[in-house]
Amino acid sequence: MSSPTDGALEERIASILAETARGNCFGEEVTLVAATKMRSAEEVRRAIAAGISDVGENRVQEYRLKYDAFAGARRHFIGHLQTNKVRYLVGRCDLIQSVDRDGLAEEISRQAAALGVPQNVLVQINIGREATKGGYPLEEGLSAYERLCGLPFLRPCGLMAMLPRSSDKELLGGLADRMRALFDEVKDRFGARLLSMGMSEDWRLCLGHGANMIRLGTAIFGERSWA
Repeated sequence: MSSPTDGALEERIASILAETARGNCFGEEVTLVAATKMRSAEEVRRAIAAGISDVGENRVQEYRLKYDAFAGARRHFIGHLQTNKVRYLVGRCDLIQSVDRDGLAEEISRQAAALGVPQNVLVQINIGREATKGGYPLEEGLSAYERLCGLPFLRPCGLMAMLPRSSDKELLGGLADRMRALFDEVKDRFGARLLSMGMSEDWRLCLGHGANMIRLGTAIFGERSWA
């Protein structure tokens, strides 16, 4: 973890922003989201001061505790979301990326409608069919997206996915290509703008296969200190 006085955090951010400024393999603009799970409010503020425009939190409790520290950046929620915690995010979150089931989408829609505030979301796809991850199966992605577009005050903006952990680049590239193909379908039919795919271990691969939003924690903040 960076100390309060070293410049490693700022250097990493500058390097990644310079690289992502070139766009993805299609020349599309890339949005860098700093994943702030278990990072201090001070680290978050430093990251924003260094040029981070979007921050993403995995846990509702941390999101609420660090809400003020996120000032100056767009706020994302990127972790698994329980329906009973939706009320803490709707109207206070620029983008909920992890809408992985109809029941959650319906609850977000209900609360957004009650507030009269449209809520931007991404539809999560379980591209690797992993039992430990949420999300719609790839083959149900198009129908799920269309269904969610019909919910009042819910504003699907695109797709989110997490590739499996694997050293098989051919496998990962193939899965990323399938995600991009689905994204192109929802882009053409529903005006989707965002394909959020890519984390610290695979973000370059994902940009090379068409992601236009990446979520980086360790690559920005360095390894966590577990002491």
